[in-house]
Amino acid sequence: MQHPTPDQRAFLFLQGPHGPFFNGLGEMLRTAGCAVWRIGFNAGDQTFWRNKRSYLGFRGQISDWPAFFEQTCRDKQITDIVLYGDTRPIHAQAIAAAKALGLQVHVFEEGYLRPYWVTYERDGSNGNSRLMQTTVSEMQAALERSDLEAPLPPSHWGDMRQHVFYGALYHWFVMFWNRSYRNFQPHRALPVTREFQLYLKRLLLMPLQALERRRATRRIRNGGFPYHLALLQLEHDSSFQMHSPFDSMGDFLAEVLSGFAAGAPRHHHLVIKAHPLEDGRSPIRRELRRLAKAHGIENRVHYVRGGKLAELLNEARTAVTVNSTAGQQVLWGGIPLKNFGAAVYDKEEFTSDQTLAQFFATPARPDNRAYKDYRRYLLETSQVPGGCYSRSGRRQLLRHVVDMMLSPHDPYDALRHGTAAPRQQLSLVR
Repeated sequence: MQHPTPDQRAFLFLQGPHGPFFNGLGEMLRTAGCAVWRIGFNAGDQTFWRNKRSYLGFRGQISDWPAFFEQTCRDKQITDIVLYGDTRPIHAQAIAAAKALGLQVHVFEEGYLRPYWVTYERDGSNGNSRLMQTTVSEMQAALERSDLEAPLPPSHWGDMRQHVFYGALYHWFVMFWNRSYRNFQPHRALPVTREFQLYLKRLLLMPLQALERRRATRRIRNGGFPYHLALLQLEHDSSFQMHSPFDSMGDFLAEVLSGFAAGAPRHHHLVIKAHPLEDGRSPIRRELRRLAKAHGIENRVHYVRGGKLAELLNEARTAVTVNSTAGQQVLWGGIPLKNFGAAVYDKEEFTSDQTLAQFFATPARPDNRAYKDYRRYLLETSQVPGGCYSRSGRRQLLRHVVDMMLSPHDPYDALRHGTAAPRQQLSLVR
């Protein structure tokens, strides 16, 4: 069967990352000859999509969404849908309908090897990714056709402020310009006004929080004690909500502190590292103090607010997480890793199956050679250099991803068929 040419394809965009990335992606697909449409659900979606002739606002009840989506696909003769994250309800429903209609599903996510890369897959990501069923030996076989060296991340990878800024701006539009979208329901539990307040607070407090983080990190690195890392995630993040055995970060902390108290040598310490975008909506510090006191380890538990993981990772004995992508950095450093949730890196070659107490006492080291093959496989398939938020990051991403979307093969099959273009990381995201 002959693959359709660009002028035979019509792309329908749903919700994307905050900011202008989806708009730029749509413009380049339109330049390539494709028809491009966008369904928006609120004033934030509408504002960041500049081509108003191709914008379709969904203003109905959520129960009306599946029928609206299917009718739009038929009316516009849609061949492909594009979305960011595959688990929010409107996207999960759209994916199910799109597959029933025989449409191609393009899924973007934060990079599995973040922060410099973005994930591009077809049909699903994270716990729904093809990587979940792909073994390391299958990856190694696919790599036999390639002898490229895996690129290293740059020393400077962008500015978290751009991510936070676009999040605050998006929620500002939803809060003050959403009059024509009265039925809009956010996919997260908090109301939009609270989301905006948290983004704004995070943006304004970044300098003070950076100072607090540097002080805490300095105390740990100068403490002279062995330590283990617990890597927290955003409680409202879809990878935690949909692919985790825990209901909250508090439940995860309870498990970790219990295992640490039972198994770790008494001179070892535990460092709890918050997610870089943690905004205080969950009472993590209060719960941590309560749990540490209950286990009698108050003097051995430390909290670090966000920041880069590398500053703490180099001297850590182990790391434990639910399914954070930061686990990839742990494995790249050859450090033992224990994870609890569904994760694309959860392979028997390099994640621990020990109980938590055993893991803190005598951790099993990962097979670093196997992990390097796994990492190279990702970098030659679904990990695309660039970013969604900085201007140069978007330019870098668009250089590669449009051709990948127009390819007859998904990123994993492209490597197997020998049609994957080499993607060397050469420039910095500023």
